[in-house]
Amino acid sequence: MSRPVPDVAVVGAGPAGLAAAYALVRRGRTVRVLEAAGAVGGRMRTVREHGCLIDTGAEMFPGRAGYPATWELIADLGLDRDPAAVPNVRDALAVWRGGRSRPNAGRPLGLVTGAGLGPRARFDLVRLQVRLARLGDLDPDRPERAGIAAETVADLVRPYHPDLYDHLVHPLVSGFFGWDPGRSAAAPFAAHLAACGGSHTWHTYRDGMDTLARALAGRLDVTTDHPVTRVTGEDGLVRVESPRGTVIARAVVLAVPAPVAAGLYDDPRPAAREFLAACGYTPMLRVSLVTDTPPEGEPRSFATLIPESEDSLLNVITLDHRKHPGRVPRGRGLISLIPSPRGCRELLDAPGRTVAERLLARARRFVPGLPAAPSHVRVHRFRHGLPEATPAALRLRGAFARRPVAAVEYAGDWVPLRPCSEGAVSSAALAVERIQAHLSSPARRPAVPAGEEQR
Repeated sequence: MSRPVPDVAVVGAGPAGLAAAYALVRRGRTVRVLEAAGAVGGRMRTVREHGCLIDTGAEMFPGRAGYPATWELIADLGLDRDPAAVPNVRDALAVWRGGRSRPNAGRPLGLVTGAGLGPRARFDLVRLQVRLARLGDLDPDRPERAGIAAETVADLVRPYHPDLYDHLVHPLVSGFFGWDPGRSAAAPFAAHLAACGGSHTWHTYRDGMDTLARALAGRLDVTTDHPVTRVTGEDGLVRVESPRGTVIARAVVLAVPAPVAAGLYDDPRPAAREFLAACGYTPMLRVSLVTDTPPEGEPRSFATLIPESEDSLLNVITLDHRKHPGRVPRGRGLISLIPSPRGCRELLDAPGRTVAERLLARARRFVPGLPAAPSHVRVHRFRHGLPEATPAALRLRGAFARRPVAAVEYAGDWVPLRPCSEGAVSSAALAVERIQAHLSSPARRPAVPAGEEQR
């Protein structure tokens, strides 16, 4: 059955692609969303199996001040009408030190209790926060404008007590961003922290981290299991090729990781090509374990950071049944193990059983009650896990943002170099404005050739 040519084809049904498609439809555009996987959500997918909601990532997000684009979308979709649907994550973050989990990391109370930091390191944490507040140019959507744009995360923290780096910044950056602090840029990290505030503001989705994606997809024309192999422009139209057939549209939004986008489309704009080439990615690996009961002696915090000095391969342990009790049937446990960047590189291509066994053996030191044989194990892998913002990429981002509008545009957390769902959603707004400008230009309204309807 033939279908009319849409105004826009969106490649990718993660938060960025779905948010862009939703905004375009609300502006009166016809849109088709094409997703290679069998379900929507991308890196924010939730797997429903073994009676559990198993998040493929560790989605938490701060209040409205920290994630304004996300909360605007949540409100527009009515997801916050029931306050229990977007609950606060209590006791969100801890750090392992001295043989035990130290709660209150990343929140004001931690300055009193220590949260794994000694008095001098706590004092230096305040000094760092004051320095960042005085910069005044930490915009998470435009990190290249910051006065610290040339610094790495390690450069930023070097003047302060080493415990601040070893027991907070390093495990935080590597655990949640997948970054090597010695090569990753300070400005995106600092801008993200400044915008988000403390871990006491973190929220989650009661019904799984893909709640937002599913709500958006339910209002859109989305085709899953539709891999895209090539995107080309011809006679003012764009061809999106796939083994399932070619889709022709007046414009395209590539809402996929930068390396994937670069492989799909040969962008003629030099600024786009150079920035895409500079946008590296770190892999993401996560092992989720379902247990018959919550482990005895488990930390009371949802997530515990493991410094490199404590373990070189294991970086974060999350107790997902503490994230929200609805993640598992009553009385059971759901624990996720996240390796360090080094661990991700070493284990990414290993068999799932090997990955689980190695990380589980290490995790028992930190959660002694973990069973040797959990009732269910799920390994999540993303070769293009998280965009890595380097000073080199930051130097190119300004020219990328100023590139001329065209029929093919981009969305994704790599666009602002902010590896989180807010980066993805905010990038969608930029893509929509650029696509609108392209489609609204009288010189760019090609007639659709006869017979170009598609399946």
